[in-house]
Amino acid sequence: MVKNKKLLVVFCIFVFAFAAVGCGGGGQVPSEPEPQASGESEPKKLLIGSDTAYAPFEWQDTATGEYVGFDMDLIAAIMEELGYDYEVQNFTFDGLIPALQSGTIDVIISAMTIKPSRAERIDFTDPYYKSGLVIAVHKDNTDINSFDDLAGKRLGVQIGTTGADKAKEVQEKYPDTTITTFDRIPEAFMALRIGAVDAVINDAPVTLYAIEQDAKKDIKVVGEMLSSEYYGIAVAKNNPELYAEINGALKTLKENGRFQEIYEQWFGEMPEELLTITVEEALAAWEGEG
Repeated sequence: MVKNKKLLVVFCIFVFAFAAVGCGGGGQVPSEPEPQASGESEPKKLLIGSDTAYAPFEWQDTATGEYVGFDMDLIAAIMEELGYDYEVQNFTFDGLIPALQSGTIDVIISAMTIKPSRAERIDFTDPYYKSGLVIAVHKDNTDINSFDDLAGKRLGVQIGTTGADKAKEVQEKYPDTTITTFDRIPEAFMALRIGAVDAVINDAPVTLYAIEQDAKKDIKVVGEMLSSEYYGIAVAKNNPELYAEINGALKTLKENGRFQEIYEQWFGEMPEELLTITVEEALAAWEGEG
């Protein structure tokens, strides 16, 4: 696992990154708890859902098979604070909310943007990361330099994401624009590399991480940030007790300095607003929906 400090300078301006690898099922289970005395209950175990192909937030280390990344470090710290055992389960991004609502998983941590339409279905914690969308094109592309230049182009996005929402905005205004959706964001970047799409709209930190890790450097970011978004951890609406525990543990980590320590290990200087911003404020700031 490489925590690239060079990239973090860019994050302080844009708040950016990408998904290098990841896939397959299974999960990461913390070390076995100490044997308990007779009469003691087993520690509670939670199932954590994540799209584990979204570096630097979550991906699978090919050498160890473990899930790593900022989100993985954060949820580990939260589970330690609560004293819970846990297992990470891999889903495509668009499958996460249905899995949470059906009770297949207990918690989502997957670089998921806090936005009103999702908040109607699930409960978000206070934000833990500030992000936004950017446009990526092939390094030889000179036609696309801004959002307006996407008109009539072939756009690649990950299904169920805010990047997909933004692409639909272009298509609604310019019907000759085509959109190709992918289950995983690495697939969208591969399509961009081979010329199957003209541009990919995706989260800035993940996109920049992809560019930084790509030896060929055949992708570039153009134009300005298209949005300002916050990520939150999600719990089912019918589980208010667990929600209070998760959000409470996150607040504790922000208060005792552990959250800032984890954040700075991955991204460098942490925006101070992340220590105090609430989920209500994040929803009020959302501009992507009415």
